[in-house]
Amino acid sequence: MELSHLIVMLILVGSMASLVPVFMCLFFTAVLGFALYTDLPLLLLAQSLFRSMDNFALVVVLYFILCGNIMTAGSIVDKLIKVANVMVSWLPGGLGMAGVIACGLFGAISGSTVATVVALGGFMIPALMENGYQEKYTLGLMTTSPNLGVIIPPSIGMILYCMISNVSLEGLFMTGFLPGILIIVGVCIYSYFYYRKRTDFVRMPVPNAKQVLAVLKESFWSLMLPVIIFGGIFSGAFTANEAAVVACVYAFIVEIFIHKSMKLSAVKKITVNSAITSATLLIIVAGATCFGRYLTLEGIPAKLTEAVLSSIQSPWVFLLAINILLLFIGMFMDIISATMILGPVFLPMLSAFGVDPLHFGLILTVNLAIGYCTPPMGVSLYITGAIANRDLIYVSRAVLPFLAIQIAVLLFMTYLPDAVLWLPRVFGFAQ
Repeated sequence: MELSHLIVMLILVGSMASLVPVFMCLFFTAVLGFALYTDLPLLLLAQSLFRSMDNFALVVVLYFILCGNIMTAGSIVDKLIKVANVMVSWLPGGLGMAGVIACGLFGAISGSTVATVVALGGFMIPALMENGYQEKYTLGLMTTSPNLGVIIPPSIGMILYCMISNVSLEGLFMTGFLPGILIIVGVCIYSYFYYRKRTDFVRMPVPNAKQVLAVLKESFWSLMLPVIIFGGIFSGAFTANEAAVVACVYAFIVEIFIHKSMKLSAVKKITVNSAITSATLLIIVAGATCFGRYLTLEGIPAKLTEAVLSSIQSPWVFLLAINILLLFIGMFMDIISATMILGPVFLPMLSAFGVDPLHFGLILTVNLAIGYCTPPMGVSLYITGAIANRDLIYVSRAVLPFLAIQIAVLLFMTYLPDAVLWLPRVFGFAQ
């Protein structure tokens, strides 16, 4: 590595360590790199910044954020939790199973881990503890299960990866179903055996057919939301961008006119809050794009590819090294910044090792999703810790069994690519 590259990386790491906002770290480092080590005008960097925002693919991100906020403000979330409860809450550890299933259902609409933690954590953590579930189990479950928000499609991380890699968004969405389902099944099995012989928690009564039908009837309009999203995308009725807009319109209609859990006066507040969240995301994308432009012009991705190819020959070793590196990076960097920076770096290496870009997109997404639950920068750790008034160390220990399940699923999908690529191939989105 050249001295100039080392200095730039130290500036970036030093800025992040000093708690400078991520977008400023990326943009500031890119400006210094351009000014000190290239002969190119800074105007080129400004053009890259604005061009990164002029991307139609970002529309889908903005509308899924809005859709998640609509559900959180209304009653769709409550009804999804009721469906999960009636399915499994009568089993040993059933309320915990309902928590992870509810995260899967919410994630199938919102596309965000943070939104899932905020929407479900504030409700499920007190409910679990009031029913006698151990605090460590409760915090571990509700810190890690929201990772399904970016693993099960639609996923904001997957959308950004498709934007930089030009792979099929529908195909990448399809790869997320199997690992998401495996994580849900794994957590449910763990919960069952953990509470199978315990009597110190409240077990819900077994619902009869009438109660199940009543809950399904009450939640029908909520359950139709993921059906509309996925049915529309995969049937070809509309694109992912159009699906996001349709989902927002549908959610507003359901909450205002059918559930009547939202007033028209709340629409402005929800829209403004969503715009603020979207602006935060977009400014990180802009900063990451500028930094990525500097890396590309300096040829750093090509140099890294050459270094990796000279030291690693086995695809298995390459995938293992990628997983270890991404798990480490996920401890310090959010999924948006990491995807925008690391994607262009790793993509040139994939063909040499025979790794499908769709497969790598899923590996990248799952690794960085796990980063939401790993210290010192795991956002989910801080949110659930604040809800339960517990420190970072306590919550970090609580998540360990559940992270083990997610890492086991990660290794499964890493070394059995045909399993996750089967569905995209059936629908013609993968080779």
